[in-house]
Amino acid sequence: MTQDRQAEIVEHPDDRDSFMRLLGGWGSAIDAMLPPVAFGLGWYLSGESIAVGGFVAVVVGAVLAGWRLSQRARPLAVLISLLAVALGALIALYTGDAVDFFLPRLVTNALSALAWMTSIAIRWPLLGVVVGAALGQARRWRQDPDLLRAYSRASWVWVGQYVVRLAVFIPLWLLDATGPLTVSQVVLTWPLVAVCVAGSWWVVRRSLPAQHPGLRHPRVAVEQGTPE
Repeated sequence: MTQDRQAEIVEHPDDRDSFMRLLGGWGSAIDAMLPPVAFGLGWYLSGESIAVGGFVAVVVGAVLAGWRLSQRARPLAVLISLLAVALGALIALYTGDAVDFFLPRLVTNALSALAWMTSIAIRWPLLGVVVGAALGQARRWRQDPDLLRAYSRASWVWVGQYVVRLAVFIPLWLLDATGPLTVSQVVLTWPLVAVCVAGSWWVVRRSLPAQHPGLRHPRVAVEQGTPE
């Protein structure tokens, strides 16, 4: 099969668009970015008042939560996001150190990296779980050795996303650098998610063989033919 034919199958627009829409999380990435930025700006403009910064962050988080609920977002996910913002504000108020507002983000990124690595190790890559569930495939994607391998490889890109954040966030937190940490929320949220989605899609399509029909059409082992 020619390379053009391979590109036609593996890079079918429906597959690519679904993948980008399911994993891009542009809205979620922006939602995750705005409250920390609001905290940093509120803290700085109020003369480094943690109370003001925390209040502004919670207000922004609440407005975003209300908007997401009006758009029929999952209530649990919205509530968790809002609670994370409130928790960060409470931690900073308790310790008296503005930089501690970002502690929940450090913890969640570390836990996310661990969860993705564990999912790869037990052969239930989270990338496959998310895409498969969204496409209504239940466990059928996992019965396709090619898709399982592709999702496993591409899941490492998502691990890398969290590791990159930790590599930046942790030193800045240790240096008590509230301003740079605020700026890093902008650089390492939406832009990094965009790079991660594009990179993981590239890995998936390069990992699938030429004859594979694409993400929407998992093939179980018996359909692909097993050696006798």
